[in-house]
Amino acid sequence: MTIMPTKSSLPIARPKRPSPVLICGKCLSKIDGGKKLKRALKAELKHAAAAQGGKRPKLVTTGCLGICPKRAVVTASAATLGRGEYVLIEDRAEAAAAVKVLIEE
Repeated sequence: MTIMPTKSSLPIARPKRPSPVLICGKCLSKIDGGKKLKRALKAELKHAAAAQGGKRPKLVTTGCLGICPKRAVVTASAATLGRGEYVLIEDRAEAAAAVKVLIEE
């Protein structure tokens, strides 16, 4: 991690690893197979990072992100949040497609 001096009094840190992928813990607990979906998403992030030759983004479980779909899990990354988007995943079969959207710049 590199800490950069800024114009303000607050230091800015720039991590060496890719930005994290956020996943709603509340949504995970409400759907059937939430743990399997999280494992599948983590595995797909690992495969995508290996294909690109880089480090895997951390998968961070958060509290409620405020969208609360009925039968899906809300995920987001720096790339999707920058576009004002969230990715909704209904089952683990959609994990590979979700990772492509989550890690594209």
